[in-house]
Amino acid sequence: MRTILITGGAGFIGSNFTRHMLQRYPQDHLIVLDALTYAGNPENLYPELENNGRLTFWYGNVRNAEIVHELVSRANIIVHFAAESHVARSIYDNAIFYETDVLGTQVIANAALKYPNVERFIHISTSEVYGTAVDAPMSEEHPLNPMSPYASAKAGADRLVYSYVQTYGLPAIIVRPFNNYGPYQHLEKAVPRFITSALRNEPLTIHGDGRCSRDWLYVEDHCEALDKLLHAPIESVRGEVINLGTGVDIPVLHVAKTILEVMGKPLSLIQYIGDRPGQVERHIASTEKAQALLGWRANHSFAEGIEKTVAWYRANPKWWEKLTWMKSVPIKTKSGSVEMH
Repeated sequence: MRTILITGGAGFIGSNFTRHMLQRYPQDHLIVLDALTYAGNPENLYPELENNGRLTFWYGNVRNAEIVHELVSRANIIVHFAAESHVARSIYDNAIFYETDVLGTQVIANAALKYPNVERFIHISTSEVYGTAVDAPMSEEHPLNPMSPYASAKAGADRLVYSYVQTYGLPAIIVRPFNNYGPYQHLEKAVPRFITSALRNEPLTIHGDGRCSRDWLYVEDHCEALDKLLHAPIESVRGEVINLGTGVDIPVLHVAKTILEVMGKPLSLIQYIGDRPGQVERHIASTEKAQALLGWRANHSFAEGIEKTVAWYRANPKWWEKLTWMKSVPIKTKSGSVEMH
């Protein structure tokens, strides 16, 4: 029987992972810590939150050391998702990104060092720390060139965790997932924004010419990888950085077209807007290390993942309709003007 602390467990990936673990391991107890910011939603955990005695929810911020130490003292494993995580929002208002992503990670890491019951600490970083691909595919040795305040905050947290491994022996692993999509994702992100816009017959807005490409990872595959990481011998993964991606990159314009085709909507719904500052041109993951250390590779093709995601948003309008006003966020351009993206 394990007790797993999941920070940010009411967010998109965190709630999917929480649900995965509840369904897969009936003997485990899960503790979710979440500040319930705009992207954290207790509805993401219903009905499990109401009907499962093995899931405990704590409302709180990862920067609150008193709460964090209380929960870490009970846990065998920490999976640290909690972060501010939207590039565009970080361009306009970046202070909270450094406070949560860097200082919050420091609080969690300090607590993990204090309690010997913590067997492993899984830190969820992001492929955004790499910036635009210098080499393709992008291995874990790719240079870190963060191109937005969000990416720089995550790079700081990433390197903080690594330094704790080297200095204090923290039993940590750093995971760098590429662009996730799937159920329960906030509408500020490209895939759910495109899907819900198409459902409402509204324009699908694309930055620049849409040629920027990403490695799109279906969230169920991410959860499977983390599951394997929980069971890998700690000696083989401690201190490692592991990419999670498909090894295939797809331009944003192709993503929009694919969604419209799946939904039977006209391509005329596509609308182009100005490019976003700090835009990454290309992301594509090397998958070799994940395969070697975890025996993992993504199971869903992009077409399969999109079909499942479209089906979920079609079936759950009550979940996303109240979020439509948050699809666009203000950003500050290099000239100092403010645009909605």
